[in-house]
Amino acid sequence: MQIQRPVRAQHTYTQRLLASPEQVFPLLCPVRETEWARGWNPRLVISTSGYAEAGCIFLTPAEEGESIWVVTGYQPEQHRIAFLKVTPGYTAGEIAIELYPEGSGSTAAKITYAFTALSPEGERKVADFTADAYAEFMREWEAELNHFLQTGRPLHDP
Repeated sequence: MQIQRPVRAQHTYTQRLLASPEQVFPLLCPVRETEWARGWNPRLVISTSGYAEAGCIFLTPAEEGESIWVVTGYQPEQHRIAFLKVTPGYTAGEIAIELYPEGSGSTAAKITYAFTALSPEGERKVADFTADAYAEFMREWEAELNHFLQTGRPLHDP
C-alpha cells in the first residue's frame, strides 16, 4: 500500500445571479445546463427523473478522456447541490453549490471547487487550477447564466 500527501487545490467564488434561487437551482443540472452553458454536452446521464437528483451519474468529455460525475448531495429545498467529479488517472474533484436569496429577487451562488491529483499528470492539472483561472471560469459561467436568465437564450450560439 502506498500512502502519500495529497496535492490539492480549492477555490470558492460567489456569483451574483439575476433571478431567485428557485429559478436558478433547476438550471444546475447536467441536462438543463445544456440550455445555457457553452460547450456543455454530457455523453451520458443516468437519472431516474431525467434531471439532477441524488445519485445521478453523468459522463463528460475531457482533454484526458472522460470525466465521471456523481451528484453526492441534492437538497432542492435548501438550494444546495454537490458533485464528485473523477477524471481517471488525473484528478478527483468535489464541487459544492449553495444558493442564497439576495434583495430584489437575485441570488448569491457560493461555488466551491476542490481538486486532488491522482497522478503526476494530475498534479500538473491541479497546479494549473489557480485562483485567477478559477475566477475567470466563474465570471464566464456567471455571465452565461445571467444572460440565459434574462433572455431565455444562451449567450453563445451552439
